[in-house]
Amino acid sequence: MNRHTVRGVLATLLLCAAGSLNAQNYPAGPVRFLVPFPAGGGIDTMGRILGQKLSEAIGKPVIVENRAGANGLLGSRFVARAPKDGYTLLVNGVNFVTAPVLFKNAEFDPLKDFDPVSLLALAPNILVVHPSLPVKNVREFIALARAKPGEVLFAGSDSGSTPHLAGELFKTLTHTKMVHVPYRGTGPAITAILSGEVSTMFMPALTALPLIQSGRVRALGVTTFERLPALPDLPTVSESGLKGYQSSQWYGLLAPAGTPPDILNFLNGHAAKIMQTPDMKERMKNSGSVAVGSTREAFAKHLQIEFTKWAKVIKASGATVD
Repeated sequence: MNRHTVRGVLATLLLCAAGSLNAQNYPAGPVRFLVPFPAGGGIDTMGRILGQKLSEAIGKPVIVENRAGANGLLGSRFVARAPKDGYTLLVNGVNFVTAPVLFKNAEFDPLKDFDPVSLLALAPNILVVHPSLPVKNVREFIALARAKPGEVLFAGSDSGSTPHLAGELFKTLTHTKMVHVPYRGTGPAITAILSGEVSTMFMPALTALPLIQSGRVRALGVTTFERLPALPDLPTVSESGLKGYQSSQWYGLLAPAGTPPDILNFLNGHAAKIMQTPDMKERMKNSGSVAVGSTREAFAKHLQIEFTKWAKVIKASGATVD
């Protein structure tokens, strides 16, 4: 063994020893949750709720920082390049796997540049229609869309948003020609369906619940495989005539790739435990979400499935951004 090889081996051993020591002392100071979107949204809210609970559990501050821009790309890039020490983590959602497909200059790979920590919660969309649309269920809606190609307009909060892609997936599976109408945010999209400017939206459950209860929109189906606890009598789209359809926002915790396994396991154990507490389950239920708190392996599998599915949908829809 030559001197260069010996030096290389020694350097590797020293790095491993340093990583092990850092993991044993973790966390020695504040942990930062980076949210790649403005304050006030669902991902931001999830990060702040989890951050408060995690801070209480580990006895160290958890600071939530918003670094918005480019559909979540700026914040995700920042975390991908952060030190691999467990002190800078990413809280993100489905945009994490869709933005790198939509944007040609993403500069990170969601499956290679991050280590999954835990899938925190699922937030279904609800297929809703304006009350004037003469349909009462998913089967009738599909029949109408097929009978009137190009006439059924569905609202989305900008191209590539979860409501948009949920509609594109629906179009692909039903072989219909609904037309996506993009709006600058969820608020304007909701205004459009309430006014009758468009007839349909795959609306976030949190927003949809009060509108459904007041009769301002009609709910046809939940976009996840499981029914929504807040609306137990509302069937899923999958069980209503479109078997296999599944689309939802989700919230997850991630670390830069190469973070020591001991730190990842520490974070996963706490995050999963927090999400499974009765208090957190109730908070998620009241917000139209479902608490999960998965293993690292289950979240990695979820990311792979989501990336593959949405890449196909985006390609089919042509919704890319330079």
